[in-house]
Amino acid sequence: MSKKEDKTNVMRILEQKKIAYTPYCYKELELTNGAEIAKALQQDPNLVFKTLVTVAKSKQNYVFVIPVEEELDLKAAAKAVGEKSIAMIPQKELLPLTGYVHGGCSPIGMKKAFPTTLHCTAEGYEKIFFSGGKVGYQVEVAPKDLEKIVRVQYADVIVHN
Repeated sequence: MSKKEDKTNVMRILEQKKIAYTPYCYKELELTNGAEIAKALQQDPNLVFKTLVTVAKSKQNYVFVIPVEEELDLKAAAKAVGEKSIAMIPQKELLPLTGYVHGGCSPIGMKKAFPTTLHCTAEGYEKIFFSGGKVGYQVEVAPKDLEKIVRVQYADVIVHN
């Protein structure tokens, strides 16, 4: 696994905003499962986050960034953003809406700035990992630095068993 590879738009935006990050490339491994990605990066899966895009009954889109092994609690997510209900957007709508494909969606650099909620555990971490904007790329960034690029709020939006 190489640390430096092609630059993605996410990486360019981070550099433009002078935000420290560490890029990771694992595209040769052809992984899309978050737990497998965390293992390939040799990281605790709680530090590796996935970006999910939803649509509310009001037709407003929302982005949720949660640990890869967790599941989004749609009721908690709706409550966190002040909506009656939300649902995952159909996969075919992801690219036209965000500019990203499934497995390569990042909270940074979407076509439009959507309200973004980070799972509350991210607040306690020095650095987290999330998609670098293409399948096979991740970036490691401090949550406080992500806040400089994306307007985020923190909330507990995962399913608890």
